[in-house]
Amino acid sequence: MLRPRIIPCLLIQNGGLVKTVQFKPGKYVGDPLNAVRIFNEKMVDELVVLDIDASRHRRPIDYRLIANLAAECRMPLCYGGGVASVEDALRLIGLGVEKVAISSAALRDPLLITRIAEAVGRQSVVVVVDLLRRKKLFGNAIEMRIANGTEAVPGDPFTFIAGLEELGAGEVVINAIDRDGMMQGYDLDLAERARACTSLPLTILGGAGSLDDIAGLIAHFGIIGSAAGSAFVFKGKYRAVLITYPTAGEKATLVAQARLAGSD
Repeated sequence: MLRPRIIPCLLIQNGGLVKTVQFKPGKYVGDPLNAVRIFNEKMVDELVVLDIDASRHRRPIDYRLIANLAAECRMPLCYGGGVASVEDALRLIGLGVEKVAISSAALRDPLLITRIAEAVGRQSVVVVVDLLRRKKLFGNAIEMRIANGTEAVPGDPFTFIAGLEELGAGEVVINAIDRDGMMQGYDLDLAERARACTSLPLTILGGAGSLDDIAGLIAHFGIIGSAAGSAFVFKGKYRAVLITYPTAGEKATLVAQARLAGSD
């Protein structure tokens, strides 16, 4: 039975766990292996790990780190960052990664999605679409970005998203750059527009600051992935580093209340 997923997202930079705000340089917040161990104890639904510099600087994937994370991880693991070939995807799957996330390489060469899906199965292919709202003379424009948000890609993002299922993607992650690390709530309009153009499993990332934000997203969309970084790493207005995640009881209550609110 399909159900909403509540997904911590860990950002990796130079082997360390970092948190960013609107994709600006990351703040070191700890050891990713330690974070995985804590999330194991909290029995999270799924874990996303993204190396935010690998694609931007054309660095090779840190397979040793991923192997260590995968060996430690007791929940489904999705890894992204620097994935640029079928060989990269096969090696990651071989290390124990369940899902391979591609972003920059997929936007540069959309047929890479097809080639990877044929090699590892579409259920293991996640396309991450980083979107940035830009103010224009006549309203706002939404740009697709690659290389950790530093390069704009021409084209309509929702046309691209609509074509992902045919290309072979198994899941889409929409990452709102404007909301990254702000902890002020998801961009529900962006999520709505993405949901309207694809039937693929959808995960929304960027903006969650509390369980209320996650509940609001689930209430609005029902079966959806609610991903967050800061909400599960920081606590309080001073952003003290404290890794958290709702207990099984809290999660069940959150989802039940969200479904009731969504049916109103």
